[in-house]
Amino acid sequence: MNLGLHAMFYSSQATELREFLRDKLGLPANDIGDGWLIFDVPEADLGVHPTGGENPPSGTADISFYCDDINETVREMRSRGVEFMQEPEDHGYGFVTHFKAPGDLVIQLYQPKYVK
Repeated sequence: MNLGLHAMFYSSQATELREFLRDKLGLPANDIGDGWLIFDVPEADLGVHPTGGENPPSGTADISFYCDDINETVREMRSRGVEFMQEPEDHGYGFVTHFKAPGDLVIQLYQPKYVK
């Protein structure tokens, strides 16, 4: 069986978010018609986090990006105009920050401490 992962962002500014992902994050994409971009993501992992009814509630899905050098990645993304919410912080499992994207999205970027 060949299994892959397809993730989605829903945005009130879909065109701007597609351009942001392509131009600011540098993700390669295929235009499947009328500017509808499907992005090629080079690698993925999937985690399952427990919740006891707290925030976020059970049934919530989340998308984040990871990198191998968070300080260099933040510097490069800032040079492309990406706005970060805070400087990277140590969260135990990795170094974490969040950035803004069109459509009122706040997306996590982290550098994992665990071995991939």
